[in-house]
Amino acid sequence: MSMTVKIILVVAITVSIIVPFGYYFIGEKNKKRYKRAIGANAFFFFACLAVAAVMMFGGEAQAADTAANAASMATGLGYIAAALAVGIPCIGGGIAVASAASAALGAISEDSSIFGKSLIFAGLAEGVCLYGLIIAFMILGQL
Repeated sequence: MSMTVKIILVVAITVSIIVPFGYYFIGEKNKKRYKRAIGANAFFFFACLAVAAVMMFGGEAQAADTAANAASMATGLGYIAAALAVGIPCIGGGIAVASAASAALGAISEDSSIFGKSLIFAGLAEGVCLYGLIIAFMILGQL
């Protein structure tokens, strides 16, 4: 994909975001107009995304370059996958622990005999992070 095509796609995606919301902000702000703007935004964005995907994967294949690029790209995507496998579960686990721990503290202040049950719920929420870490190690082991 040439540089001009990349620039045109970036401009098209940016315009697909700006134009529908410009249409919404210029006129009367009501729910129907907002839904129309969101629909137009989604349509144009995914249309540009589909065109970009077709252009990106529709190029000529060159055997020597492709093998070297594929190996380096696979390694890079592997590292990104490992980072996402840890990062996303940790964010979710943090949110879950925040909710479970605050509820557990409130429940323990009412009745101290339920400490063990509340500890289990906080531990289950932290388990999600550990599963993500295990998956990341499995991904890194394949690289």
